Amino acid sequence: MNSINQNQEEQNHQDLDNISAIKKIKELAGIANTCFFSTQASSGPSRGTRPMSIQQVDDQGNLWFLVANDSHTYEDVQSNNEVKLYFQGSAHSDFLYLEGEATLSADPAKIKELWQPILKTWFTEGENDPRIAVIQVSPFDGYYWDNKHGNAIAGIKMLVGAVIGKTLDDSIEGDLTV
Repeated sequence: MNSINQNQEEQNHQDLDNISAIKKIKELAGIANTCFFSTQASSGPSRGTRPMSIQQVDDQGNLWFLVANDSHTYEDVQSNNEVKLYFQGSAHSDFLYLEGEATLSADPAKIKELWQPILKTWFTEGENDPRIAVIQVSPFDGYYWDNKHGNAIAGIKMLVGAVIGKTLDDSIEGDLTV
């Protein structure tokens, strides 16, 4: 049985590394704005996976989060700093999976840089709340699924392909190495 990729006439696999990988991470994480942040569960009902908002993706490809220092997430990262992040930017594209190493800190300058007023919902004392901690995730491996020309073109190609009975998939996917 042939896979969909073997029926694809267009090139649909492109591995990215270094600057290209960082650019793709910034693009897809920026579209999603949130991810499922997975740890080796040591405690808590989520079994190590929870949704989290990304506060920033820097020019080195590091992802930054704010978290409570009394949370299960903080506890899990303290126990084992290897994490996995899962992103979905839209229903049909902008998917990203990253593996990385998480580092915890309470750097007041970074907290101030990442602070947004909506965070007062969780940190009621504002940006000086003593419970705020920073998580920096430095990805070392990942994979992405996207489309090459945007959702509108991808949709048109899919419809035309269905009408003529030919795989006209606009997808692109590949490994990410930072």
